[in-house]
Amino acid sequence: MRRTFARRTAVIGSAALLLLGPAVAIAQAEPETEPAQTSSLPAELVEALQRDLNIDAERFLADAQRSQDLAAFAEKAREQFEAVFAGVWLDDQGTATVGLTEGDGFEEARKAAEDAGFTVAETERSEDALEDQLGALGDWLETQPPAVADVIRGIAIDVVNNDVVVRTDNVSGVELPDFLDGVRVLFAPAELTPEGATDLQPIAGGLDAPDALFGGDAYAALGAGEGLRCSLGFNGEDGSGQPVNITAGHCDPNRAQAGTRWASQVHQLIGDNLGQHLGSFEKTVLDGSDYALIRPTSDAAGRFENNGVRVPFAAPLPITGIADPVVGAPVCKSGLRTGYSCGVVTATGQNVEIGHRVLENGFSTNLCALQGDSGGTLVTGTLALGISSASNVGQYGMCEIAGFVSGLLGESPELFATPIKTVLAENPGLKVRTW
Repeated sequence: MRRTFARRTAVIGSAALLLLGPAVAIAQAEPETEPAQTSSLPAELVEALQRDLNIDAERFLADAQRSQDLAAFAEKAREQFEAVFAGVWLDDQGTATVGLTEGDGFEEARKAAEDAGFTVAETERSEDALEDQLGALGDWLETQPPAVADVIRGIAIDVVNNDVVVRTDNVSGVELPDFLDGVRVLFAPAELTPEGATDLQPIAGGLDAPDALFGGDAYAALGAGEGLRCSLGFNGEDGSGQPVNITAGHCDPNRAQAGTRWASQVHQLIGDNLGQHLGSFEKTVLDGSDYALIRPTSDAAGRFENNGVRVPFAAPLPITGIADPVVGAPVCKSGLRTGYSCGVVTATGQNVEIGHRVLENGFSTNLCALQGDSGGTLVTGTLALGISSASNVGQYGMCEIAGFVSGLLGESPELFATPIKTVLAENPGLKVRTW
């Protein structure tokens, strides 16, 4: 199958993969004006931050806020300093950085960035120039036979290295044209497959479960004779003020029937047993984006009326707003299989083929996610960031094994996600709960 990536701008980082796509105006509760307090972070998340990133809660919240300051600056800089703007990112020390190249408006752009408190990094090419190079690669791919073109699974801009990155299944078998000499070649991701759940049995006598359900909690999706284990995403409200949960589209085993009486049914998952019937899939999307909306039953609706994200059965993290993914920003995910794990955003605005579909305008992280983590939440600070969609290590049984094996291949674990702002933009009136 021939794919045209040229018109789908993607952005990658370096040791992370990098950049920020254009912001979208979305009707959504704004983040709190007062900074979130470190006391609002659950102990399990603080432990994951120390274990995975070697940072404390204060640094996590500060870097998350700084990334959003960069996102706001980038949106304006693309218009005001188009000729010299080359992207934004947080470096390993959390330094907020703006890339600029020589050209008309350079000094004005430098002053604006420094007045905003950012560090300026001089680059060889502007973002526009990198997009032209990306387009040239796409045009070249269109001239290649399927044996060559179909090997390429994604192309992206590497903002930190000020270059272009190619994703492929076989990094040793790609020969690029001379004008792309030195471009990095990385492995493509695979679908983050939900765990099978056809062997689940209802708990004897049913379950009286009035307790709240949060992002990261386990559920089973049953439909079309198939069952899948996944993780709940962010709790939200639709335009009518009714509760929904925002999870992954690939967690729905009967996607074609979403929103009908034949839609896949959702049950709470308690160990290896089915708990309360929670609802059904009202909308499922797996073309471009990867998300689904779960509509709770009247009996279960109250359990979703909260703004929490957690490791299953632990204290929740309160979500206070929504965020743009920014390369280098700290990010943590929660899921039923691996709980909390933390890393950084490694790419934004990314378009990459995953299985038989293309995840458009997604972002990637250097997080490990395994089967069952699908649909779970990604946060930066106390802000909702995205929904877990695909992983390059999902087939392994443990993150320790995944890290070791990927290290032997010169890679690191990657988790790809659909930005929460994309979901909200495609569903007018939909909100992530922040109360």
